[in-house]
Amino acid sequence: MPAWSDDKRDDPQPCRDADQGKFETTVRDGRARIGRIHTQHGVLETPALLPVINPNIRTIEPREMWDRYGIQGLITNSYIIWKHDDLKQHAVTKGVHDLLNFPGVVMTDSGTFQSYMYGDVEVGVEEIVEFQRLIGVDIATMLDVFSRPDMTEEEVEKAVQTTIDRSQASLDSAQGVMLNGPIQGGIYRHLRKTSAQGMGCFDFSIHPIGGIVPIMEQHRYKDLVKIMLATIGELPPERPRHMFGCGHPMLFAMLIALGADLFDSAAYALFARDDRLLSPQGTYRIRELKEWPELVPCVVNYTPENVRELGKEERTNLLARYNLEVTLAELSRCKQAVHEGTIWQLAEQRSHQHPALREAFLWLTTRPFPAGLSSDVLDDLILDDRSAARELHPSGGIWEDDWSKIVAMQTPRRKKGERWGGEDTRSRPHILAARKQLQKRWRPRSSGPTDVLILNGKPGPWRQRCDLLVLRLAHAAPDLEVLVQTPLGLIPYSLEDLNPFAQVDGPTWLWKRRLNTLLLREELHRMNLEADRILILDIGQESLLQAASNLLMKHGLLEEPIHVDDTQLPQLREALRRRQILDKLVVLSNLTYENAALLVHSCSFVIGGTGRVKNVIDKDGKHILSPRLTDGGLSITDLGAKAMQQQRSTVASSSDDKDASSWTGKGLPQLVVEEDAVEFILRGRNVFHGFISSCDPWLKAGQACLILSKKGKLIGHGISRCDANEATRFKKGIAVRTRSDFSKSFE
Repeated sequence: MPAWSDDKRDDPQPCRDADQGKFETTVRDGRARIGRIHTQHGVLETPALLPVINPNIRTIEPREMWDRYGIQGLITNSYIIWKHDDLKQHAVTKGVHDLLNFPGVVMTDSGTFQSYMYGDVEVGVEEIVEFQRLIGVDIATMLDVFSRPDMTEEEVEKAVQTTIDRSQASLDSAQGVMLNGPIQGGIYRHLRKTSAQGMGCFDFSIHPIGGIVPIMEQHRYKDLVKIMLATIGELPPERPRHMFGCGHPMLFAMLIALGADLFDSAAYALFARDDRLLSPQGTYRIRELKEWPELVPCVVNYTPENVRELGKEERTNLLARYNLEVTLAELSRCKQAVHEGTIWQLAEQRSHQHPALREAFLWLTTRPFPAGLSSDVLDDLILDDRSAARELHPSGGIWEDDWSKIVAMQTPRRKKGERWGGEDTRSRPHILAARKQLQKRWRPRSSGPTDVLILNGKPGPWRQRCDLLVLRLAHAAPDLEVLVQTPLGLIPYSLEDLNPFAQVDGPTWLWKRRLNTLLLREELHRMNLEADRILILDIGQESLLQAASNLLMKHGLLEEPIHVDDTQLPQLREALRRRQILDKLVVLSNLTYENAALLVHSCSFVIGGTGRVKNVIDKDGKHILSPRLTDGGLSITDLGAKAMQQQRSTVASSSDDKDASSWTGKGLPQLVVEEDAVEFILRGRNVFHGFISSCDPWLKAGQACLILSKKGKLIGHGISRCDANEATRFKKGIAVRTRSDFSKSFE
């Protein structure tokens, strides 16, 4: 969104005919995304707020919204225009953009909300769509059936089916105009899924999630979250998702994190008429304010007291601008969080602004109690907030699959450190994804029970303090498995620099917590490590080697203090480096240990000034891999990509097994592109949607991938900007940022 301006803005340029109605994503943070909708009245960047404009009552003129606030799109009600002769005549003869004096994207509602507010509407299903097309809207809306939360399951089911049954006739009437296909279903999970699946089968451009206004009015935010969980995963990913009637800035962060792209609301004006102010912290009344909760341009020359002294109309107009400016500022803040990969962190912060919102957030990010647990067990317990939010109802676990889909879309690693935000931090989806990836792929050296030493008590980097100790332990107690306790969970010492585990930005006491052995055993079990004895070493001690010796002798693992001849250290250090590269290839590149060992068996290392592995060199002296300092990941060269591709015996197919348990060890995901794109990709050009014929089902946004021709030839590699479901469905935008140049062949 452009910056606010006092000057007139140029009118938008229409998109190319071939791009009409297409949606592309430019930035991803899990299910949250920044995108672009292409229309005949310019590009609408998402997430976006479409302010509601009543054609009869314009608190803020649409032209001012375009010129001053840079608002690219708005929504008005076609039914209101259709019912009023003067408005109807103007819209039919000169178009809706002229009627509103707005050059940007105009979306229209169909009258469904009026049916909820006032009863049945007087217009037909096809008639209202034809009218919207006639007046030149950019995005029309079919006449769906509103499902209220107080309706019975049978009534809601009928509303869902009626809406589905009206879809094809509505699309036929649209004649190519972009059309909204609303999702209904009330508060019933299965009906929301049915609605999303049914409407997704038709060629709609956007899917608004309807029937949520009364839920938000009653602050039933947990139900709102449930609706999002049930709906988003069932919709075609290449279509934007619109939250009908949602415009309170307090809700933006959580809903964007869950996958919302568009919002619309008249709240900026309605709240102003009631002398109320919107903010990310909640709602305020002007009569109660001494200072502004948010200082925005429209009130820089006013105090709240000054505003209270204004006449009703002038005060309403000023407060409407205040509400709009605050709302746009929060939306911009959310978009920046998506860019930074911190949208869930922002959602955590906003969840504290309302008790019902906090309840919804905690329910969303907390696993339910085990099935069969009686509520009687909890009656005498004093629970913390998160425990109290855990689902106890027998059906609680049904939501886990929907939450797992959100976690699965997350890129585990971030370029920046992980800022500690309390216990909520461990529930961030990308952290859950990182832990799941580690637990699924990493394997200990021993297949049977073994002794475990856990380094605890001090933040990283651990290499500087612990490397010599670990090297000596490898000689003195070779069967001992060494791990590091981080605020986000256990990690093997070989992955001690892995983000986000190694880069937690928080108070020092985070690393000094007393460890619970039972919980440690559970976590080790999830890492496929069965521990005989668990030893915990405080690495904050001065004489670390002596402390380790005493601990191991106390538990019978050593008979005498650790002593290693310095001449043996280079060999031990080489073995540790090789294990580090091996584990990273397994965890980050999804290789089996057997294939990873073959890849690095004859490799040598270039060592940086700090003792870290800088480059991995193959037996022919060629650079194939580089460990990254920023996130503990791996960067592959063109030759490295070729080496990894040779580990595969099959070419990717979109019909591959969808069972995630079978994907471990399959290697980097592959994309197969159409032949007419091969020449460009060989020269280092990006892979665009519309040119992908198939891909591996474990492809994920933000991860490295290999690019192949249909003949199975490796033509490039890069970083994916989509997952497997999106790769072949989107028709516009960059799918893979290519990081190779195969224009010159190599041996």
